Amino acid sequence: MIFTLKILEGVEKKSMWIEHTLLGAFGFICGIAVAGGTFALIVGISVAPRITFMSKTAKEVMYYENIIILGGILGNIVTVFPKLPIPFGSPMLVLFGLGCGVQVGCLVMALAEIMNVFPIMFRRLGLKIGMSVVITAMAAGKVVGGLWYFFQGIGE
Repeated sequence: MIFTLKILEGVEKKSMWIEHTLLGAFGFICGIAVAGGTFALIVGISVAPRITFMSKTAKEVMYYENIIILGGILGNIVTVFPKLPIPFGSPMLVLFGLGCGVQVGCLVMALAEIMNVFPIMFRRLGLKIGMSVVITAMAAGKVVGGLWYFFQGIGE
């Protein structure tokens, strides 16, 4: 009886190991697919070239692209390992949040520009002047909404 239990325990451990290995491989493959899609979207809407054009730093386009990739990798590491200690504490968290906000803002504005959302909206609303005010107000609304979400603890 004891010998049989030891054999069954070995089989259970082996099948559990195989199951965990397959689940890990499946998760890794799906993560590669999602990351590939995300970076394809960023490349497809030309975020890095638009940033370099607007900031007049065309020589630094490779730097921007490398930073986007590094940000994706670090964001994944922080997401997968949430208990990982972040060096420099709160100041690093503020910088990370600022970087995430800039990335999301650039991505949204590039998507909106590609889809011609703002010209169509301004034409339908009859706006001839004040476009920069409207865009700034939208950005400020996004910031206020994010701060409200954060300080009210809505996501908890």
